[in-house]
Amino acid sequence: MERFTISLDDRLAEQFDAWMAQRQYANRSEAVRDLLRAELGRTRLSSAAGKHCVACLSYVFNHHERDLAERLTALQHDHHDLTISSMHAHLDHDHCLETVILRGQTAQVSAFADALCAERGVHHGKLNIISVDLHEPHGAAAARSRGAHGAPHVHLKPST
Repeated sequence: MERFTISLDDRLAEQFDAWMAQRQYANRSEAVRDLLRAELGRTRLSSAAGKHCVACLSYVFNHHERDLAERLTALQHDHHDLTISSMHAHLDHDHCLETVILRGQTAQVSAFADALCAERGVHHGKLNIISVDLHEPHGAAAARSRGAHGAPHVHLKPST
């Protein structure tokens, strides 16, 4: 592990310590590591290196909106190659919260999220994207990336 020293003016150090306390960081090193990972991840996603991702799309919708639940389900089925899983929760008589776990090419995942959130009756859509590197699984030379059912697959390693 490498070490480096940074200097902060007193006001910035106070603000950083307050930010750390609010988020319950045990020390400055872990807080700085997380800030660096987040910024490097944002930079990676905007470059060619951030071609693949995993993502969490959460949104609230009014389930009384005409045919909306069916449209949302149809969109997920139309993009079954991106959609890993979804969870549905009832918030009140009118509103539901859904969270959809996605994976794929970053541009396709973002376009899917934009299309879903643009549906009439969808509110508060938020996409959290994590850049990943694609890796063949262990023993891939012998198995040639075959999963339990013989289907090709790759491992998604979060970019660091």
